[in-house]
Amino acid sequence: MKRKNKKFQNRGGNSLNKLSLFQKSDGRFNKSCPLSVKNAPIIDYKNINLLKKYISENDKILSSKITSVSSGKQKKLTKEIKKAKILGLI
Repeated sequence: MKRKNKKFQNRGGNSLNKLSLFQKSDGRFNKSCPLSVKNAPIIDYKNINLLKKYISENDKILSSKITSVSSGKQKKLTKEIKKAKILGLI
C-alpha cells in the first residue's frame, strides 16, 4: 500500500493558518469603498477618528488593498494623514 504525499494534502486547510492581515484573502471581504458610499464621512485632516482607522500601530498608512479604499480616496486620505502628522494632530 502506497502512502500519499502529505505535501499536497490539505491545501485549503485551516483558516487559522493565516499569519497576518497583510496576506491575500480568499476574496471573502467586501470590495466596495467605505468612503464612497452615501453619507460617508468627509476626509479631512481635522477628522482624527477617521484617519486613525487607516493607520497601523507603527503610524504607517495602510494600503488600499487591505482597507479596500478606492484609489482616488486613498490619495486624498494619505494627503490628509500626512497633513495631520505635520500639524501634530496624530
